[in-house]
Amino acid sequence: MLPDGDVVVIGAGAAGLAAAAFLRRLDPSRRVTLLDGAARPGAKILISGGSRCNVTNVSVSERDFCGGKPAVIRRVLRGFPVAETIDWFASLGVSLHEEAHGKLFPDTNRSRDVLDALLREADASGAVLKAGTRVTGLTRTAGGFSIETAAGSLTAAAVILATGGQSIPKSGSDGAGLELARRLGHTIVPTTPALVPLLVDHRSALQGVAHDVELSIWTEGARTARLSGALLWTHFGVSGPVVLDASRHWLRARLEQRAVRMTVNLRPGDNFESLERFWTSTAAERPRASLASAAARLLPASIGATILAGTRLDPQMPLAHFTRGDRRRLVQALLEWPLAVTASRGYDYAEATAGGVALEEIDPGSMASRRCDGLYLIGEMLDVDGRIGGFNFQWAWASARVAARALASRR
Repeated sequence: MLPDGDVVVIGAGAAGLAAAAFLRRLDPSRRVTLLDGAARPGAKILISGGSRCNVTNVSVSERDFCGGKPAVIRRVLRGFPVAETIDWFASLGVSLHEEAHGKLFPDTNRSRDVLDALLREADASGAVLKAGTRVTGLTRTAGGFSIETAAGSLTAAAVILATGGQSIPKSGSDGAGLELARRLGHTIVPTTPALVPLLVDHRSALQGVAHDVELSIWTEGARTARLSGALLWTHFGVSGPVVLDASRHWLRARLEQRAVRMTVNLRPGDNFESLERFWTSTAAERPRASLASAAARLLPASIGATILAGTRLDPQMPLAHFTRGDRRRLVQALLEWPLAVTASRGYDYAEATAGGVALEEIDPGSMASRRCDGLYLIGEMLDVDGRIGGFNFQWAWASARVAARALASRR
């Protein structure tokens, strides 16, 4: 039999560690026990941001997230703004610096330092961490909750569920927490990977090429998302920030069994008219130049060769023989090159999970369940997923803070 706690936090990842530490600092009289199935909690923190941990972003709003209602997301985020996040980490000995696109990383560029700081703070606050203790059952009782684990059972007056979604299941986020929430009356919005590389038809000639593009997702014939950023061609398909951000849109449409396709604008910033002017002026200035050499002025050579092959144009054709019809066909291909996505790399390679506990079933002022009294839900297990850039971590810190504040004032 494990010792009972006033509050048991299930899951010692980013949100769980923060919630336990916040709660103990706000109300030292509360006994707080952290349970985590992993022998060494925090694996996802360690591998995040290329093992540097993109802690947050200089500018975070509900517009950076998908999933639940924006008004609900906005209210939670306001419970712990970015400025307070920066100050909190500084108080833990982790100062942050800004990089491209507002991303904030630890000055040491070590995710290990972020995890160690969170573990130290949870311990210093008086929270009790029991690693290697997987929760197998959670039941509402007259006095609170009964929690079953492989090491025994314990009771709690309140429970914070912070088990994450399903991304990188080897870290412990395998969906078990979602099942616990479902059994306690919650609706689970069907999940898909998010921020995940995509599989496309094999294009070995492009492997290793990275460049800026604009991706469009077309659902039922209408453009439903347009995103810009760097794309990386790989041995399995495509990756890079813009692909990770686009992945959830493609996967959600597939989940809903809607017709979806993706196209690449290989010349972001250009339009049909500007590209047509390029080809006509280049043909006038260099009529003997080949299509391939002219295309190399617009694109990496390997991509230019792929586009010409895909449009069945002879790369050695002199521009003097480049007809108006062929020119317009090539311009259209440059602006809307079809990306033959077949699938994603799955949860093993996903940085986040789309879907989860329905957000409308949570009180955004406290993160308390509207379905089960005494239950609080935070972090990635909710139907909220942010774009790449530190937004999912900010959601973890903010939702943890809101829950801790609410529990500290609960009597």
